[in-house]
Order: sequence, then C-alpha cells, then structure tokens
Amino acid sequence: MRRRRHPAARMWSSLNEWLWQDRFWLPPNSSWADLEDRDGRVYAHPQDMLAALPLALALVVVRFTFERLVGLPLSRWLGVRNRARRPVQPNATLEKHFLVEGQRLTEPEMVILATQCGLTLRQTQRWFRRRRNQDRPCLTKKFCEASWRFAFYLFSFFGGLSVLYHESWLWRPAMCWDNYPNQTLKPALYYWYLLELSFYISLLITLPFDVRRKDFKEQVVHHLVTITLITFSYSTNLLRIGSLVLLLHDSADYLLEACKMFNYAHQWRVCNSLFIVFSLVFFYTRLVLFPTQILYTTYYESIANSAPFFGYYLFNSLLVMLQLLHVFWSCLILRMICNFTKKGQMEKDIRSDMEESDSSEGEEAQEHPKLKNGAAQGPGVASTDGPRNRAAWQLANGHMLAT
Repeated sequence: MRRRRHPAARMWSSLNEWLWQDRFWLPPNSSWADLEDRDGRVYAHPQDMLAALPLALALVVVRFTFERLVGLPLSRWLGVRNRARRPVQPNATLEKHFLVEGQRLTEPEMVILATQCGLTLRQTQRWFRRRRNQDRPCLTKKFCEASWRFAFYLFSFFGGLSVLYHESWLWRPAMCWDNYPNQTLKPALYYWYLLELSFYISLLITLPFDVRRKDFKEQVVHHLVTITLITFSYSTNLLRIGSLVLLLHDSADYLLEACKMFNYAHQWRVCNSLFIVFSLVFFYTRLVLFPTQILYTTYYESIANSAPFFGYYLFNSLLVMLQLLHVFWSCLILRMICNFTKKGQMEKDIRSDMEESDSSEGEEAQEHPKLKNGAAQGPGVASTDGPRNRAAWQLANGHMLAT
C-alpha cells in the first residue's frame, strides 16, 4: 500500500520544485540535469553550502580564542592602553532614564532630572557623560576585533590569489562565461568559497556583541548582500565571477584592519602610511575595477550568447547594491582624506566602521567653549554666565526649583 505524504510535505515539495525551475536560475536551453556529476566531472550543488553553518560556529570559537591568545598579547606589545574612566555615583532615577528613555536628553529634561535628584545641571550632565563612557568599548576590545579581521582577510586574500593565479578568468573576466554553466568545480575553489561564506555568517552571528559602528545598518546590509551573492553564485555555478568579486574585496579589507590596529596603538606614522595605501587600493578596486570589469562583464558579456533570465537580473541587482555601498564608504574615506590633509594625521577609524570617540572627561567649560555672547557652545548645554532660561541658571548654581 502506498503511503500518502503529509499535506505540508507535499506543499513544500511543490514550492521547492517551482523555486528551482531551470528557467529562473540558468540560461535558456540549460538545465540542472546538465550539472549533475558524471564521468569524473564535479559541479557545484546548492546543498554543498550547508557546511558553512557549522563552520561559521567553529569560526566564532576560533575568533574568540584568537583574540584572547593572540590579539590581547599583541595589543599589549604594541602599547595599546585603555583610557581610565571615572565611575559614576549610583543614582536610580538617572539610571532609569539612561536605560529606558534615552542616553541623550534635552536641556529641559536635564533640568527636571536635576531637580528630582537634588543635583546641579552640570553634575547631571557629567553623570550622563560618564555613564555613556562606561558603555563604550575600550581600545583593547577594538584592537582585538580588528586583529582577527586582519588575520582572516590577509589569509583569505593571499589564499584566494594562490587559487586563482593560474586561472584564465583572473586576467580576462570575459572568460568567466566560457561554456557557462557547464564549468566544473575545483576543490581548492570550493574550500575557499566555503570559508568566505562561513566568515560572513560568523560576522552576522557576532554582530550584536561587537563594537557598534556608526554605519551599523550599512554593515548589516553589506553582510546580507555578500552572503546572498556567495550562496547564489555558488548555487548557479557562477563561481568564476564570484571568486573575482571576493578577491577584489579582500585586497583592501586587510589594509583597513591593519590601519585601525596601528591607530589604536597610537603609532601614527605607520597608521598614516597604511591609510594612504588603503585609500589608493580601495578607490582603484571598488570605483575603477569593480564597475569597469565586474559590472561590465556581468551586464554585457554574460549574455553575449544567450538571452537574459531571472538569475541574471538578480545577480546584477545585488552587485549594484554592493557598488552603492562602495560609493557610500568612498565618501567617508574622502572626508577622512580631507581631515588628514588639514591635520597631517588620521585621528579616527576610516571607512565604514569609524567608531564614536569617547566624550571628554574634563571640565564642562573645556568640553563646550563659550561663545562671545556667553552662551555655551553646543545644543542642550546650559551656560552659567549667560543662561538661556531661569530654571537652568538656578540649577547650575545649586538652587532647587519649586515643584
């Protein structure tokens, strides 16, 4: 007697068959049957990428081990020093507002809080400033994260270069479409691809625990687009062009992480030199090579002998999204170059993950210098010489408002 399948299983099977139709992912007159292993010829299969999930978890373990056993001692050897931070006095009312209602309050809110706690306006502002500093990551943590990414990108770039060095499509991207999609899979290329996918999955896993960057949303988009591109290109046997995209990106990333490491160590000469080299490599690879070689060949040369199909449009859309991120980060780098030209040294992290610097722990007068009319510079700061309102002046001088 034939066993009937569960309705949910039948629905999943029907959806799977519809999703993986030949006409969606392969050029016309091509089918998945053409990419079945036979006669010693091995092809890429989507299920091969499932191995990236356990490998990503293993990379998380390797990363934290590396940061503890290599990154931390290296930071000490290079002289990375964490800034001493003054502890805040316990205050339940201020802590509640800090955690629930926001870390940065307006001046009227500061006035009310100061009244409730019996503090001056300046004391309340100082409490919030020091409390914010407690949540900011220390330089050692930043250095360890950068050292791990530097080690991986360096290994990945030169490993990928050794894999592709003797391949024709490295020097002529048009060869990526030679006899596509009937291109066999080489073991070295598979392992490199798998390692790259696992690394970006591990970055997503650890993102909530890493130093939060100003471009956090852009980083999430970048990781998701990269994971989608790697998975899609492998599944549809676009390994040649996908490998060029990976190699091109790794060529600048390890320079960025090295620059940040020396920035945290306050070794400005090395940092400045690396910054110049990184900028040149980034602009050339992301703004010149990527659009003129990668985007051109995927948009024009890929369909020279076939009609466009759904996978063609999806792949090009993802690459365009990646290029838009390149332009966004290039603007950040140009802004860093302007500051570098004016000041003669790089003071902050470059490109996408420039981190928010710690607020000053000095006197309020030093943090917000006064203007000519006596008002304190910067929004939300009450001046003791020229107060904006009566309540702010009273609190700044230790007086209590009537409630």
